[in-house]
Amino acid sequence: MDAARPADWKNYEDFAAGIATNRLPCTDAWVGRTLTLRLGDERLELRPQAAHSTAWKDDRGAGVDWYEAIELGPDLHFVDLTFASRLTIALTVVFNTRTRRALGIRTRVRDPGEAPGEPRPAQEFLPGIVGDDPSAATGSVPAPTRDLIGLRTHQVYSPQHTYEHTYLNSQRYAWQCLVGVQRGQGDVDLASYYKFDEDQYVFTFREFLIPVASVFFFDFGRMRSTGKFLGITGSGEVANNPAGAFMRKVSMTFYPPDAQPV
Repeated sequence: MDAARPADWKNYEDFAAGIATNRLPCTDAWVGRTLTLRLGDERLELRPQAAHSTAWKDDRGAGVDWYEAIELGPDLHFVDLTFASRLTIALTVVFNTRTRRALGIRTRVRDPGEAPGEPRPAQEFLPGIVGDDPSAATGSVPAPTRDLIGLRTHQVYSPQHTYEHTYLNSQRYAWQCLVGVQRGQGDVDLASYYKFDEDQYVFTFREFLIPVASVFFFDFGRMRSTGKFLGITGSGEVANNPAGAFMRKVSMTFYPPDAQPV
């Protein structure tokens, strides 16, 4: 895919610097506690030891690795983990301790040539629960949604980072940089959308021209976006970077019944 990149196209690390300026702060509120999650058919147990270190155990193994937690709002949390033994994989989880609903997103950067014609990053979505008792969960199960199709937003990550998003259809979104090192650049990339709760969505994308993927939690009630990127830098290293923005709704396109996007 590198051969198709324009000569002035920026690397992952070029736009990632400073893109967490407007992000919500991390919390150490989970330190000393145990968090149990069931994500799809998998069970994950976390025992945070410090603000950025947690012991973990899942169906594949156990260890102590980097993690971070953010309080998105009352009862609402964002957790991100990387694994020293699985460098190209990261796991992001959004969960609500009141409804006990959760959504895990596993992002993996594939080897070159593993999926020709597709972005190198791939993502797996794991609806789940907090705890071990499915009957304790209330409200809707996080699920794919078409709610965002036709919406255009501005994402203000910092004074030096403003991006415009247009959510084209159930598979793709368009972006362009309005302020920042990528100003004037834009593309159409693969995207996924999940509704988590009322006015709350998980938005992810996988880029074609550089090996990077994102996970963002959109809170339209507070107009905040909280997320991360996982990708490969220009020097070939795996990087997991935080990001967050103030959001603005700019416009909405409405489609007739006989001409709906996919």
